[in-house]
Amino acid sequence: MKPQALIKRLDAFLYLGLYCWLSVAAALGVTADHYSPYDFYFPSLVSLLISMLPVLLFSWNRYQWRLTWPAKKYRIYWALCFLVYVPLVMLVVSVWTGKGQYFKPGDIIGGCLFTLLLELILLLNSWLRRNLGQWQWIRSFSLEKAIFISIMIIAVILSAMAISSIGDPEYDQNGKLLIGFEFDGVKLLRHPLLFFWFLTQFIFMYGCGYFYFIFNSKVLVPLVLRQHGALLYALAGLALVSISYPLIGALLHWLPINQRLGNVFPADPFRLDNAFGAVLILLLSLPVLLALQWAKQNSQISALEKEKSETELALLKQQLNPHFFFNTLNNLYALSLQQSKQTPESILQLSELMRYVIYRAKEAEVAVSEEVKYIEDYIQLQQIRLKHKPDIQFTKSIHEGTPGIAPLLLIVLVENAFKHGIEPAEEKGMLHLQLVTTATGVHFSCINSYEQETGINAGIGLQNLERRLELLYHGKHQLKTVKENHIFKAELELDLT
Repeated sequence: MKPQALIKRLDAFLYLGLYCWLSVAAALGVTADHYSPYDFYFPSLVSLLISMLPVLLFSWNRYQWRLTWPAKKYRIYWALCFLVYVPLVMLVVSVWTGKGQYFKPGDIIGGCLFTLLLELILLLNSWLRRNLGQWQWIRSFSLEKAIFISIMIIAVILSAMAISSIGDPEYDQNGKLLIGFEFDGVKLLRHPLLFFWFLTQFIFMYGCGYFYFIFNSKVLVPLVLRQHGALLYALAGLALVSISYPLIGALLHWLPINQRLGNVFPADPFRLDNAFGAVLILLLSLPVLLALQWAKQNSQISALEKEKSETELALLKQQLNPHFFFNTLNNLYALSLQQSKQTPESILQLSELMRYVIYRAKEAEVAVSEEVKYIEDYIQLQQIRLKHKPDIQFTKSIHEGTPGIAPLLLIVLVENAFKHGIEPAEEKGMLHLQLVTTATGVHFSCINSYEQETGINAGIGLQNLERRLELLYHGKHQLKTVKENHIFKAELELDLT
C-alpha cells in the first residue's frame, strides 16, 4: 500500500493505537508470579478489537465514504456507529455481571469512552482545519512565541507549587525547599508577593536557556550554518557558550531562590555542568530549527511555482480566447454569406458563447453542467453552417455531487473534432461524445471521423489542453488519443479528489 493511501486511513491507525495503549494499561502493574503481563495485554486487546470492530471499519473507509457517499448517508452511518453502537456496547457491558479471567468489563467500557473522546478530537481537528483561515493570529504563531509562552506557564506552575510546598515538612526541611506536586490555594492567597518574587526568578532561570535558543534561531543557524557551513557553526556555538556561560552561571547562583532550593546552581560558575546545559540546548534546538528552515524554504518554492503556474495559465487562456473567437466568427460569416434566417439566432448563441469565454473562463472552477451547456451551444452553432449534417451523439451521466472543473477543458476536444474531422469531411461525418461523472472524477470521451492522416493533432488547442492539464491536475489526469481507420478517439479522465 502506498504511503498516500495509508494517510487516507490515518483515523483507523489512531484507533488501533488507542486500543493498544488501553491494553498496555491493563497489563501494567501485574506482579503475581502465576500471571504474565501478556496474559492481560492480549485478551484485553482482542476484546477491544472485537467490540470496536465497527469503529475500525468505519474509520478505515471514512475518507472514501466521505467523498463518494451523499452527505446524508454518511452522517447516518456515522451516527449509527458512534451515537448508537458505541453507547449500546457500554450499556450492555455495564449490566453484564460476568468477569473474564484476565480482563474486566471495565476495559471495554473504558475503550468505549476513549473511542468517543478520540472521535470528538478528530471532529474538532477537522473543524479547526476548515476554519483556521478565520483565525489569522494562529497562523502567525511562531515557534519562538510558543516556547516563550510555555516558559511563562512552567514558571507560573513551579511558583505555585513552590509556595504550596512551603511549611510542609515533607518538602520544607532545614531551610531547604523541595518543590512538590502540591497546589494550595490558601497559601497562594496569603503570599501573593512571594509568589510573584518566585515567578520573576523562575522566568529569569528559564530565560537564560531561552537566550541560547533565540541566539541559535536568529544568528547561528540562518547566518553561520547556512552561509559558512557546519564547522564554523560548531566553533561559533562553542565560542558563544564559553563567553556567556560563566556569567550566566554566576547570576543563577546569586538568585535568592537558588539558596532556598538548596543551591541547585553551584558557587563555581566555571563548572562544565553549566556549559554542558548550554551546549545541550543548542544541540536539541538545531534539528527543530533546521526542519522549520526547510519547511519555510519549501513553502517559498511552492509559492513561486504557484505564481509561475498561474502566470502561465493566464497566458494559455489568452491564447484560448482568440482561438474560440475566430472559429465562431467564421461560422457567423458563413451564415451571413448564405443570408440564412438563422443568422439572428446564431448571433445570440455567439453572444452566449463569448459571455462564457470572457466571464466564466476567469473562474478557477465551473460546474460540469455549465461546461456541458457550452458544448451543446457550440455544437448547435457549428451544425448550422455544415453542408452535410453529421452524426452527432452526446450521452451524459452527471452525478449531482461532482466537484467543479476548470473551464474550457472539454470543449477543446470537441472543437478539435470539428476542425480536423467534421468540417473537412466530404461526406457525412461522425462525432460521438460521452460524459460520465462521479463524486470523485470525470470521464469524457470524444470519437470522431477524419479523412486527413496529417494535421489531426495540429493547432494550439490540444497543446494548450495538455499543458493546462499538467498545471491544474498534475498527477490526477490522463489524456489518451488514438487514431485508427479514419477514427480519432480522445479520452480524458480527471481525478477530483
